[in-house]
Amino acid sequence: MDESHRKFTVMGGRLKHDVCEYITAMTSESDVQVHVGCDSQNHKRHTVYVTTVVFRFANNGAHVIYRRERVPKILDMWTKLWGETERSVALANLILEECNLRVHQIDLDFNSDSKYASHKLVSASSGYITSLGFDSKVKPDLLMAAWAANVLCQ
Repeated sequence: MDESHRKFTVMGGRLKHDVCEYITAMTSESDVQVHVGCDSQNHKRHTVYVTTVVFRFANNGAHVIYRRERVPKILDMWTKLWGETERSVALANLILEECNLRVHQIDLDFNSDSKYASHKLVSASSGYITSLGFDSKVKPDLLMAAWAANVLCQ
């Protein structure tokens, strides 16, 4: 992951932080679960991806950092959603390799209900994530990291 992809912002803040330094600081003093997720939104001429790290504190809320990326507009649904999977996996691998921490779960903003178009990627994305040793969840499960990414994509 290049240097620009390592800069994350605290939800509600403006300063950018190195993601690994931030994660190390957040997890060193308390028992916290780390969730990773990504969402994308098409706009007029571009697609915005937001990748999030959610720190879940037992019975005490959560804290979010994120990275926003703007790319040329992606019209193909499969390509756009697979981009969410790739970004989440890249971040989870970075956290594992450089922070020596396995994320609790990768949240996919896909739906297990076949009436939704994103259902077509559930098997491929979940299988890929599982093959790498990570756990993933899809809707209708609670997906804090995907929810935060969705809010920040707007």
